[in-house]
Amino acid sequence: MPDEMSRPLIRGRGDSRPLEASSSEPGSPVVGILGTGDFSRSLARRLLASGYQVVVGSRNPKRSAALFPEEAEVASQTEAANQADLVFVAVFPEHHSTLAELKPALAGKTLVDVSNGLQVNRDGPSNAERLADLFPESAVVKGFNTVSAWTLQAGPRDGSRQVFLCSDSRKAKSSVKQLCQRMGFVPVDMGLLSSSLEVENLPLYLFPSWRAPLACTLALFAFFYLYNFLRDVLQPLVAAKKSAFYKMPVETVNVTLPCVALVTLSLVYAPGLLAASLQLWRGTKYRRFPGWLDGWLTRRKQLGLCSFLCAALHAVYSLVLPMRKSARFKLINLAVKQAKDGTELWVDEDVWRMELYLSAGIMALGLLSLLAVTSLPSVSGAVNWREFSFVQSSLGYCALTIATVHTLLYGWNRAFDPAQYRFYLPPTFTLVLVPALAVLAGRLALAVPCAALRLQRIRRGWERSRQIRFVLPEDDGRSGEQDISSV
Repeated sequence: MPDEMSRPLIRGRGDSRPLEASSSEPGSPVVGILGTGDFSRSLARRLLASGYQVVVGSRNPKRSAALFPEEAEVASQTEAANQADLVFVAVFPEHHSTLAELKPALAGKTLVDVSNGLQVNRDGPSNAERLADLFPESAVVKGFNTVSAWTLQAGPRDGSRQVFLCSDSRKAKSSVKQLCQRMGFVPVDMGLLSSSLEVENLPLYLFPSWRAPLACTLALFAFFYLYNFLRDVLQPLVAAKKSAFYKMPVETVNVTLPCVALVTLSLVYAPGLLAASLQLWRGTKYRRFPGWLDGWLTRRKQLGLCSFLCAALHAVYSLVLPMRKSARFKLINLAVKQAKDGTELWVDEDVWRMELYLSAGIMALGLLSLLAVTSLPSVSGAVNWREFSFVQSSLGYCALTIATVHTLLYGWNRAFDPAQYRFYLPPTFTLVLVPALAVLAGRLALAVPCAALRLQRIRRGWERSRQIRFVLPEDDGRSGEQDISSV
């Protein structure tokens, strides 16, 4: 059977081309819409494309009729309420009271409240609960408030397919679920109407899972930028009365970005190692992690994307470094000085270091790009769990390893040069290597057979505090469920 969502939407008034087979026919369910805004027009088109008859209730039907497809009937609000058994209330919540005269016509019918507030409401009541108090003889369902008008126009795509529903009437909620499925959406039951406050707040949150990762990234950027400013800008001014403030917009930022990228990438894999170590220490997986660790684990994706952003910006900044006037000036002066001194311009060690350094950086950025692309919902939904885990875990550790090698090649022998310790501060790359090497060392420690096998047994249900006979399937070829059936 062809996918219903592959059919085009109903075209606007004035299009002479014939309608698709999914257009409404006599005898199909009648759905009412109160309101004539952008959402109402998009909803009417989607409902018509799904085979419903649509009647739109307007305070001025003659003026609003031209805004809707000709297959939709535009009538007064009273006429729309009388004709339809299921009515979408698509007016702003402050105008709900203007619908009070429709109580007799809406009695016993299902009302779908699609409204949202202007700001997050934590105290209640919700718009849907107020609407239920205004129409006590109607069954109110909260839903479609997280779906945009554009999504209704273009059809559901990937993460936009879910529609959250809640109502005190099981029958009304079931009818709206059927409507959602027929329109190509995935209904998600959120329970009773008391949950509508949470549903209404969902579209108003501004990146709630990004706050801590962004704050961490900005804090790391501020720290490393100040650290590099002290070493590269302030120290020459204090020691040699030489102004180097021109480095602040580009060079100092370019030195700071890879530091932030490597540390945030280390923070992506550090919580997994801590969680595994905690399970080994406890000898069980049936105890919750601390709240801070649980929150850290759930924000690894955001930290990884922040790392990728910093690495990509570092690559762009590095490409523009030779374009600066100050860089060309230094290059000319260096060439003139070496020509006067008769020193060799070609140094094999420096050439090899730069070639390897750039090669490792390009490979690390490529792997980070793959990790970022795989984290997109449309891509992650197209791979199975093993493939996703391989990319995010195995290739992720490869990216961390190559990025660490990139940093080591950048440092080369500079860590042992006393001139690099300005203001008695070590070079920046020595600081960022600490968390990266610690994470890689922890990963190698957990890969030791004695730790890896114990962790695998724990994650399959074995507990140290109980006398349970447990053998991994690889050990005797039997199912692990047979050996832990006494748990």
